[in-house]
Amino acid sequence: MSIRTAVVTGASSGIGEATARELAKQGYHVYVGARRFERVQALASEIGGTALELDVTSDESVRAFTDAIEHVDVLVNNAGGAKGLASVADADLDDWRWMWETNVLGTLRVTKALLPKLVASGDGLIVTVTSIAAMLTYDNGSGYTSAKHAQAVVHRTLRGELLGQPVRLTEIAPGAVETEFSLVRFDGDADRAAKVYEGIDPLYAQDIAEIVGFVASRPSHVNLDTIVVKPRDQAGPGSFARR
Repeated sequence: MSIRTAVVTGASSGIGEATARELAKQGYHVYVGARRFERVQALASEIGGTALELDVTSDESVRAFTDAIEHVDVLVNNAGGAKGLASVADADLDDWRWMWETNVLGTLRVTKALLPKLVASGDGLIVTVTSIAAMLTYDNGSGYTSAKHAQAVVHRTLRGELLGQPVRLTEIAPGAVETEFSLVRFDGDADRAAKVYEGIDPLYAQDIAEIVGFVASRPSHVNLDTIVVKPRDQAGPGSFARR
């Protein structure tokens, strides 16, 4: 029996890094991709995987990344992120472009390129990490929420388009997860990023990674369509029980 392989995008930190470790524990050979190549190199050495440079906003980068992968059983679309907290009236179009290129077109590029290999595997799985922002909206978050809604629609549409093919699709929509997410959103402002999680017990990257691991370990006839996971201290975007 050949070794099962998994691909994790955005694997240089946070949920992607934790997911790569979790799938490696399950015996997958994991291809880890990210722009910060030195980070995924270190991770690949540790878990016995393969590191590849990947910028999901670049057609050329995605082509080189996916061409280097011969066989795929599991794809985890994790690369994404937010920039800024501006109202619609004050929207920064460059921030919007980055969010749509990374979350929406990035997911599309990687998924489209690897789809034939996932089908050919005979038992493929696509996990897309979206957000509760893919289902809800909040003030000053329209750039991110619209991008996450669009990313989720791409993923959900595939569920029907691939019906009858040997590929399962799972969307995981987390609430507040303490990673580098807020640091990126606030341009490296650590104090502002820390305030997002102040007074609550947030989720952590490992919590989401274990859910991905659970999904990947289900038998091939079981499709977990959508998993929404939030900290106990969170009801929705901006709705927290802070102590």
